Amino acid sequence: MAEAGTSLVERLGYAPADRLIIVNCDDLGSSHTANLASLEAFELGIATSGTLMVPCPWAREAVELFQGHDVGVHLTLTAEYPTYRWRALTGAASLHDDQGFLPRSVEEVRARADPADVRRECRAQIEQALAWGVDVTHLDAHMGTVQLDPRFFEIYVELAADFRLPLRMVGPRAATALGFDSRAIAAAAGLVFPDALYAQWGRPTDQQMRAEFPKLTPGVAEFLLHPVHDGPELRGYDLTEAEIRLTDQRCSVDPAIAALIAAERLITISFRPLRELQRGRVVVAPAATG
Repeated sequence: MAEAGTSLVERLGYAPADRLIIVNCDDLGSSHTANLASLEAFELGIATSGTLMVPCPWAREAVELFQGHDVGVHLTLTAEYPTYRWRALTGAASLHDDQGFLPRSVEEVRARADPADVRRECRAQIEQALAWGVDVTHLDAHMGTVQLDPRFFEIYVELAADFRLPLRMVGPRAATALGFDSRAIAAAAGLVFPDALYAQWGRPTDQQMRAEFPKLTPGVAEFLLHPVHDGPELRGYDLTEAEIRLTDQRCSVDPAIAALIAAERLITISFRPLRELQRGRVVVAPAATG
């Protein structure tokens, strides 16, 4: 157990005043062009982490492409597009809509899903990723589904503990708005998670980063990207929000954003050090350079 008052950055081996960021590409496996754009964000841009949508058609390609990169599981209970859909691994009736696919909205999941089926499905997605050879670094939730409902959040915490994985958490303000103290519950279970989450769907991520990077306080903050390359595939499945994904793609490889990270002396990490801490291993921060 950490000593009382010891910050997460100190537990990770950094100085108390250090500001660490994780830049996570959500939705690996959701499409071929999402895979390619996210790989580019890792190899040429600012991404440090990603999460795999195991039930999606392009998940196997993502497993092959992202070997050697730090990837977690993006627990998936929704298939939000009108004509591009996918099903649960377990086939549970309560997890599917009248068309036979995962529901399109979080509200539908809440109304339909039996928590026992949610537990089996989320466990199956983690186990499938592991069976495919993914060295799973953490858990998070597509569209926040298992983070936002206390019935499903209990499962989220349970699985993180069972697999000894850190997890994405809503920020302190959002936890209050949800009506249950999810952060306190996760901390009581001994789980490791970043200090802050920056995710505002619809706001250009480059604008958010330019506004928030200079204001970050010491700690670990997670920022989200959903990069996809433009073309017929994206335009064929995302009929309403393709531009959000395209702005994320541009942000992910924007030299000006990389320069801002350097100018602000932000330290980029993935979830892997958090996982090592979760598993009780000694974490040694890289030596400072420059």
